[in-house]
Amino acid sequence: MKSELIVDVQPDEIAIALTEDGRLQEINREKRDVDNFAVGNIYYGRVKKIMPALNAAFVDVGHEKEAFLHYLDLGSEFLTLRSYINRAVSDRRKMPSMTREQRKPDVGKDGQIADVLKVGDMLLVQVSKEPINTKGPRLTAEISIAGRNMVLMPFGDKVMISGKIKRESERSRLKQLLQSIKPQGYGVIVRTLAEEKRVAELDNELRLLVKRWEDTVKMLQNPKAQPEKLPSKSKDAEVRLVTQELGRTIGIIRDVFSPDFSAIRVNDETVMAEIRQYVDLIAHDAVGVVGLYTGKQPIFDHYDITRQMKTGLGRTVGFKNGGYLVIDKTEALFSIDVNSGSKRLYEDQEENAFQYNMLAAEEIVHQLRLRDIGGIIIIDFIDMNTKEHQDQLYNKMRELMSRDRARHNVLPLSKFGLMQITRQRVRPAVEVNVTEVCPTCLGKGRVQPSILFTDQVEEEIEHMREHFKEGTLTLSLHPYVFSYVTRGWFNSLAKQWKRRFGVRVMENQSLGMLEMRFADANGKTLSPIIEEPTKDSVEAKKK
Repeated sequence: MKSELIVDVQPDEIAIALTEDGRLQEINREKRDVDNFAVGNIYYGRVKKIMPALNAAFVDVGHEKEAFLHYLDLGSEFLTLRSYINRAVSDRRKMPSMTREQRKPDVGKDGQIADVLKVGDMLLVQVSKEPINTKGPRLTAEISIAGRNMVLMPFGDKVMISGKIKRESERSRLKQLLQSIKPQGYGVIVRTLAEEKRVAELDNELRLLVKRWEDTVKMLQNPKAQPEKLPSKSKDAEVRLVTQELGRTIGIIRDVFSPDFSAIRVNDETVMAEIRQYVDLIAHDAVGVVGLYTGKQPIFDHYDITRQMKTGLGRTVGFKNGGYLVIDKTEALFSIDVNSGSKRLYEDQEENAFQYNMLAAEEIVHQLRLRDIGGIIIIDFIDMNTKEHQDQLYNKMRELMSRDRARHNVLPLSKFGLMQITRQRVRPAVEVNVTEVCPTCLGKGRVQPSILFTDQVEEEIEHMREHFKEGTLTLSLHPYVFSYVTRGWFNSLAKQWKRRFGVRVMENQSLGMLEMRFADANGKTLSPIIEEPTKDSVEAKKK
């Protein structure tokens, strides 16, 4: 299987697309701002409210909504970790020793949060779920430092092996190996990727993770050295970001990268350098797959990502033989309705329903991964009366879902023909606007003379050139309009604009029919100001 990672770097966000054999499998978007409460970020927060009825606390970590911390997310070693952090903060001259820290009693699973925390307490917490809809981040006080082959747990002391590693001999080897090389005072969770890895590679990664934890403690001791200035949504001066998780791009590479990766293409030199550095660290021989994209087309257009997003992320999604899915989102769950369309594969209704359901199962699993849908999912399959067909469909769904990295649970079909799935949700589902601005009115609801569009483009070019006199401007147009302005060779409109204004014209599939977009020499998008033509201006143009 040919796997590729396509990274589109824009001034306000980074979009990451994972493809397998050319088919889009995952799409992730990461905002390029400091107000990014990503999973894995570590904060020094203050307890604002204790909610005994929920057995939880609300913590100020700088988000506009207070973050949620449940008692069960404190972790068994919470008291020991809190004592260690308090000592580190009280004496900023040196970092306390992990091995000399006196162990406190474990936090039981049946206790009450009010017995452990009180309003005003400062504690070290980590984001376990990003803000979704109106909810703030969800937190855990069980700090973990994730690597490619393992996860480091300060004060954990145990070595746990991923359940996906089945061979008992390999599980035993990894456990003995990690117990022999891990420092005292740390626990380790061995990930599936560690299978068959050599001791030198695991030891190097373990040392890096320990150093990242030590850097976190040093950052906590020195507030002026925090990685980013938090937005002023917290009035508490002590609340701050301590350690920022690796960016979404690096995180995806960490989780999915394998020697089978054929290419990682990036359209930004700085981000490409970061990715090359990380790949060089985890797989030196594969650093050559990372390359810079320098084509004229937008990178997502060149690799057919834009088209696949437009066709695969709408409310209605087609699959083989004319069937289609209708995907709807509510506050509590996602619903997926399976339809066979107008075609019939078999004359027998039962067999026809079964075959369409089996085809739909493949597309449903693809959609769950592509959109990163989490929470409760209800699937309304086409009704089947045969118990054998229902069991086959259930087994098919379980088999397909077994390849999903997210934790999930699949239930058999109910008597109403509904299947329930729960899937781990740690960030909002991907939402892409697959509709375009009306090509006639540009969303204004009023028709303007389309024949004057190229004149308006030229006026806007003149306007932009007056304000940005230095450097080359890039003008992006819809492919149909691009074809019109580039027809001919020497005397095309695009050539004229290039000679007169130094503007480079390119096509962009994501734009509306009569939409334009300017960018400066650094790729920063500039907002055009297109005034709606008045009656007088139209008459003047005609004259």
